[in-house]
Amino acid sequence: MSELLRIATAGSVDDGKSTLIGRLLYDSKAIFADQLDAVATTSKARGSDAPDLALLTDGLRAEREQGITIDVAYRYFATPKRKFIIADTPGHLQYTRNMVTGASTADVAIILIDARHGVLEQSRRHAFLASLLAIPHLVVCINKMDLVDFSEEVYEEIRSEFEQFAAKLEVRDLSFIPISALTGDNVVTRSQAMGWYTGSALLDHLENLHIASDRNLIDVRLPVQYVIRPHQSRDADLHDFRGYAGTLAGGVMKAGDEVTVLPLGRTTTVSAVWGPGGTKLEEAFTGQAVTVELADDIDIARGDLICRPQNRPFVGQDLDAMLCWLTEQSSLVPGHRYTIQHTTRSTRAVVEKIDYRLDVNTLHRDEQVDELGLNEIGRITLRTQQPLLFDAYRRSRETGSFILIDETTNNTVAAGMITGPAYQHDNVVWHDGAVARDARPAPGDGQGMTLWLTGLSGSGKSTIAAEAERLLNESGRAAYLLDGDNLRHGLNADLGFSAGDRAENVRRTGAVAQILADSGQVAIVSLVSPDAEARDRVRAAHQAAGLRFVEVFVDTPLEVCEARDPKGMYARARAGEISDFTGVDAPYEAPARPELTLSPADGGVDASAALLVAAVEQASTTVPGTASETITREGNEDD
Repeated sequence: MSELLRIATAGSVDDGKSTLIGRLLYDSKAIFADQLDAVATTSKARGSDAPDLALLTDGLRAEREQGITIDVAYRYFATPKRKFIIADTPGHLQYTRNMVTGASTADVAIILIDARHGVLEQSRRHAFLASLLAIPHLVVCINKMDLVDFSEEVYEEIRSEFEQFAAKLEVRDLSFIPISALTGDNVVTRSQAMGWYTGSALLDHLENLHIASDRNLIDVRLPVQYVIRPHQSRDADLHDFRGYAGTLAGGVMKAGDEVTVLPLGRTTTVSAVWGPGGTKLEEAFTGQAVTVELADDIDIARGDLICRPQNRPFVGQDLDAMLCWLTEQSSLVPGHRYTIQHTTRSTRAVVEKIDYRLDVNTLHRDEQVDELGLNEIGRITLRTQQPLLFDAYRRSRETGSFILIDETTNNTVAAGMITGPAYQHDNVVWHDGAVARDARPAPGDGQGMTLWLTGLSGSGKSTIAAEAERLLNESGRAAYLLDGDNLRHGLNADLGFSAGDRAENVRRTGAVAQILADSGQVAIVSLVSPDAEARDRVRAAHQAAGLRFVEVFVDTPLEVCEARDPKGMYARARAGEISDFTGVDAPYEAPARPELTLSPADGGVDASAALLVAAVEQASTTVPGTASETITREGNEDD
């Protein structure tokens, strides 16, 4: 069965989106003869002997008359390798809502740039919207290269400028292809006129784009859409059957899996998984329509959600979201009540406040705003009448998105992307305890501190940290290990592996470590924590609180980590089954000046753990936040 790729195109007026799609349809033989005849007739009436391929997608009369795209036009075609659905979205600012809706399910966004004009304001807007919608792959087609004499210099200049802007966004996969949609250069076949370009033609790139790892196969999420009870079945085996039907929004589910039903919180196991037509499945994947049979009779209704016990979504009534207003009949005003549709659950919701309106052209935030109008995007705080079961949009499009419906007209007025739960900081006040830090009984002579072990996966961090924890506790020094994998089973179970989620992972872990250190214990953190800035923020928070922070770089070479591969993660990352894996397709920023560096040359786990214990004793004699915290080793040079 051919894999389906969903494509959204965007670009400024006359950048050639419709022509490009027409060229793909024409060259892939996906046009019926009567369609081509109609296009040829219209083109000839306009004085052109060659068929205007843009007419294949400009379906509305207003579009043909104005020569622009207004509505979202969907086109389907297939090649022997893959099936495609293309959403031709408008480029005009006043049709931002059309791009938001048309691109919301896309696997890849194609942004066209006119080689004569370079990167325009609209180009930046479309890139931002693609990032906002968490489209995994972005292909920038620099079009009309024939009108700049197929110049490599022009192509490189545009590429460099776009890359500088894209660096401000969360774009996972960015590609550039120089094309001429009118003549077909680098669209379906490689261009002979651009010998300097060594990449693939656009269609070849789309046919071979790897999208399997884009699916969230980690977070099991099954929003229940319907409860199946075949009461009148003639089959005696079905008299007591109760199944829960829905589309698997994330993860992999199979018989024998332990699951939890929310919001009830009951835990049970999966007895069987059924596909369409009553086919019994060994396992089901993200995006499949399934019916799940559970081992226990539980009161489950439409809108409930089935997940893993140790990997649950947020449950709450207060949430933060980015929202695009879709209607011109009214504006979004705080205090107004709407119906919110989220997965299979609907309830009432009130917009409590607008945090800011975002200028999608400049990324400027306007915080002095009282309402959002047509096509405007802003960040809002929303409160629902009943709790929602949700994830952040960047972690799951399905459980992280919603629509707002006007209760009077029953029209859809907004589309939203959840950024996370809303924390009402204005109502939270720090409460000082009655026991000062120096009055707490701390085992041993030292005070609390944090040992932060950072390094690549497979470097040995967790093994060294666990042994150091044992040695410290045996010596009478209270120590507790905060292991990254363990925390992702509970405190950080809702986080993914994007740059933003990784930073939040570090922040939460650092906050817990700071609490342990403040209580007089040694918090030993074992976390890849690839971003140096995120680690520095944890250090700064410790120093501001007068606590010691010791950064330990477990400097094991990548090839050694990959050879060990204790969890098989590197092999899966190399095979494309895991994306954003540190050391393979995501960067690691080594500490510039760690207090201690450990390497395989130190003599193994026992020797490295002993160095950590010695580091604790030495750090206990220094003043927090001073340069004297650098650890020295007996018989070795200072690190």
